[in-house]
Amino acid sequence: MSERTERSEGREAMPGQHSMTGVPRVVVVGDVITDVLAVLSGPLATGSDTAAGIRFSGGGQAANTAAWLAGQGAAVSLVAAVGDDETGRERVAELTRAGVDCVVERHEGYPTGTVIVLTHDGERTMVSQRGANLRLTAGHVETALAAAPDAGHLHLSAYTLLDVGSRGAGLRALAAARERGLTVSVDAASAAPLRRVGGAFLTWVRDVDLLLVNTDEATVLAGGLDPAAQARALTSVAHRVVVKRGAAGAVWVERGGVPIGVARHVVRPGERLGDGDPQRPTHGPHRNRRRFPWSTGASARNVV
Repeated sequence: MSERTERSEGREAMPGQHSMTGVPRVVVVGDVITDVLAVLSGPLATGSDTAAGIRFSGGGQAANTAAWLAGQGAAVSLVAAVGDDETGRERVAELTRAGVDCVVERHEGYPTGTVIVLTHDGERTMVSQRGANLRLTAGHVETALAAAPDAGHLHLSAYTLLDVGSRGAGLRALAAARERGLTVSVDAASAAPLRRVGGAFLTWVRDVDLLLVNTDEATVLAGGLDPAAQARALTSVAHRVVVKRGAAGAVWVERGGVPIGVARHVVRPGERLGDGDPQRPTHGPHRNRRRFPWSTGASARNVV
């Protein structure tokens, strides 16, 4: 099975696009996926037919984060692995058009990842084929970070840590970021694989600057407390924690601070949140006085 690395640079900002000039580059490490979304007309009829609206789109937690940051005008690089297939080429081309610099490994003989998402009445069930995402290597991550001297922040999708095949790449990303003095955020990814790895996850992400979890993931990591208490408990591991609560908004807490509840904000196509948002809460420096290098990371509201 052969592999090769390629880099595609995102387009320059379009006229009128919000620009974060002077803000260090964000390096996002993680998954590229094709989403097959099925919006069910009713409860799934096991063993029979259920009518649904079905669409295909680019996805993956890391790819989505990178595209969103690029839409805010941030300089962003996505470090990932795809198959040497048409699907992989389509996903990379989409991200490049969105302004993301894609630094990807292509793996012959492995498909680009696919997730089937079944959704009904606000609940989602996902069926995943991780595919080439499992082939992401520590060496590729190291090379990509070395080629980004303007980087100031690393964001890691925890799927990279939770999958045994890519775990070495995730651990190397965290270590390399610390060695380079980058701030670090981690999204906890998914409750079921978190249960499988147990307490090891909290050891892997100890002392990251920001940990993002939803309520199910927070329950796995901190127990059946209320979201504010879960967030406070997790600040023993991360300097800042956001517990995402879906329609109920989010809770943000900084180590030693008071939890802040934030209402859900629906981001519409073309809307950008950043320095011009008067309702955006800000946070102070933590113990060694570093701030996140991109403005949108400061808000729990922006990560719901």
